[in-house]
Amino acid sequence: MSALQWSLAGVVLLLGVGLYGLLASRHLIKVIIALQIMIKSALLALIVAGDAVGRLNLAQSIALTVIVVDTIAAVLALALVVQIKRSTGTLDSAELARLNQ
Repeated sequence: MSALQWSLAGVVLLLGVGLYGLLASRHLIKVIIALQIMIKSALLALIVAGDAVGRLNLAQSIALTVIVVDTIAAVLALALVVQIKRSTGTLDSAELARLNQ
């Protein structure tokens, strides 16, 4: 297998792990971590695509921008999760859905 095929296999593996974590867990922190794994797979795909077309510098600069924005979004999501835990006492999304009724 070539380096491109190994890289794409890594992208698919990370995407699969993130998707499994997203679908299998109801805990809000685990959901945020699964989303972060899926975003990292998209970043890896972006870098691989940039390397494949010969524009690696552009792909790396876009990936760096996405990392900064993604970090800010993750911090905000974790802050919301902390507030949800303080106000409701749970982080289970099924229980939080029942609280709304």
